[in-house]
Amino acid sequence: MSDPIKHECGISLIRLLKPLEYYKEKYGTAFYGVNKMYLMMEKQHNRGQDGAGLASIKLNMQPGERYISRVRSAKPQPIQDIFSQINERINATMLADPKCQDDVAYQKRNVPYIGELFLGHVRYGTFGKNSIESVHPFLRQNNWMHRNLIVAGNFNMTNVNELFGNLVELGQHPKEMADTVTVMEKIGHFLDDAVAKLYKKVKKEGYSKRDASPHIAERLDVGKILRKAAKNWDGGYAMGGLLGHGDAFMLRDPSGIRPAYYYKDDEIVVVASERPAIQTVFNIKYDAVKELDPGHAIIIKKNGNVSIEEIQEPRERKACSFERIYFSRGSDKEIYKERKLLGKLVFPEILKSIKDDLTNTVFSYIPNTAETSFLGMVKEAQTYLNKKKEEQILALGTNITQESLHKILDVRPRIEKVAIKDAKLRTFITQDDSRDDLVTHVYDITYGSVKPEDNLVIIDDSIVRGTTLKKSILRMLDRLNPKKIVVVSSAPQIRYPDCYGIDMAKLEDFIAFRAAIALHEDRGTMHIMEDIYHKCVEQSKSNSKDIINYVKEVYAPFTPEEISKKIAELLAPAGVRAEIEIIYQTIDNLHNACPKNLGDWYFTGDYPTPGGHRVVNKAFMNFFEGKNERAY
Repeated sequence: MSDPIKHECGISLIRLLKPLEYYKEKYGTAFYGVNKMYLMMEKQHNRGQDGAGLASIKLNMQPGERYISRVRSAKPQPIQDIFSQINERINATMLADPKCQDDVAYQKRNVPYIGELFLGHVRYGTFGKNSIESVHPFLRQNNWMHRNLIVAGNFNMTNVNELFGNLVELGQHPKEMADTVTVMEKIGHFLDDAVAKLYKKVKKEGYSKRDASPHIAERLDVGKILRKAAKNWDGGYAMGGLLGHGDAFMLRDPSGIRPAYYYKDDEIVVVASERPAIQTVFNIKYDAVKELDPGHAIIIKKNGNVSIEEIQEPRERKACSFERIYFSRGSDKEIYKERKLLGKLVFPEILKSIKDDLTNTVFSYIPNTAETSFLGMVKEAQTYLNKKKEEQILALGTNITQESLHKILDVRPRIEKVAIKDAKLRTFITQDDSRDDLVTHVYDITYGSVKPEDNLVIIDDSIVRGTTLKKSILRMLDRLNPKKIVVVSSAPQIRYPDCYGIDMAKLEDFIAFRAAIALHEDRGTMHIMEDIYHKCVEQSKSNSKDIINYVKEVYAPFTPEEISKKIAELLAPAGVRAEIEIIYQTIDNLHNACPKNLGDWYFTGDYPTPGGHRVVNKAFMNFFEGKNERAY
């Protein structure tokens, strides 16, 4: 319902642990890995639609034989596009020599993307151009097999400038100041250093230059390389990498901000951003999929050995709560329960708003991602009604009649599908003056579903900017002619920018921030803004890690209810007849519903890293100075 949030990317890493002939015999195809990677990427398509990429590595190839393949796309259907390209390449090779249909060794030598190691990525662009150059995986090439590095991730670093400067100090000349490039070059630097040291050591042991290569690959300590590279990283990340000779890794940030899950058996190792993707694609039970611990990496050596190593000391776990509310697929067992609980926990506030009048209240949801919290909300409404019915029936005593019993039992929560999205219309919307009118018609409403005496309760995952609510949704719902429209957010008020991967970068974009500013204007306390600005400027000159989030002082004078009331005033379109009320989830209820994902900095301003506090203060400085730019 609120403006769409561009958000998390999705990663998939697959390592086949058996020879390709094994998969041909058991599953009927040596392209088992390619097929599974396609499914893994499609099952995480919800995480990224701006671009997709896939890289594969063949193990034990001879010099002169291609062992790395990569394909990327930024077209409208990027996953379909890259696998269409892959299929064309495969089919062309197979048709050229039909005899190779059952010759797995021939296929491995001559057909691209048939290998043992795969890294896939689906991308949502957080900022910058959405071009093919921005699509993962990124490739750092070298003629030494071990120095080839492929990286794909779901991350943002808050200290890219510092990391870039570190590379320059090391004597490098990075081609651009982007976090992916910077991170890859940092890993690449320590990879080069490790290979060079091992080469000298192996040479001293009497091996020739050519014979040294397999010994370097065997002894390469991936965990040590990652510990050196990640030493000064500040951000949220789940980062996958492949080395040309066949080692692979997936690393998670020490606060556990970004998600990563893995599964291993004697045939395969798979790592992904979402548990249900692994469950579905490999048909395994929930408990078989493990969560990668914060600050740890799963490392798969070329020989198939798998280890979990601590790379950075874990901090207090602050896994992103937005993953549970909005980003991840709701088919995860825990996430499904959590979203239902979010709907249940916000119901008491809804009941106050409608003054216990469930008879004259219609419940619905927009968009489809809010359906699970809607189910929790309605189930709680049913539980509340059942308790009231029980009291009413018991109160009748011996005076009970069939007619009075039916009158009580017939009352139930009224559920309607009041809005249906017209998927075709959105592609027609332009940026000219007619856009607002067109946006109003993106949803078709169900006329006759609401009566003039009714309250209309609509639940959404979150309300961020409120633009779509004001320009489209509330006008549309008002056409149903309800007495009151209650918009419910299953998430708390979003007050602060995110700098770890979600596209929420500017304070002035948030309707909660604009409401707080409006309240300061109403009360004549705008001088507080200048005080906060000077504190932020002074602190920005310090290199201390003890950073204070001074933006909290913007909200400090007001209760959440006061801010919600002002948000309703700001979002109510001119001419709307119905009373408008907006209800947000509380922070306590969020924590109760999602006890394992306590990362709530966008709601509370409590960032898990010093870089987060620097970013929020910089965002306020940009706002105060009128700069329309990102703070990181």
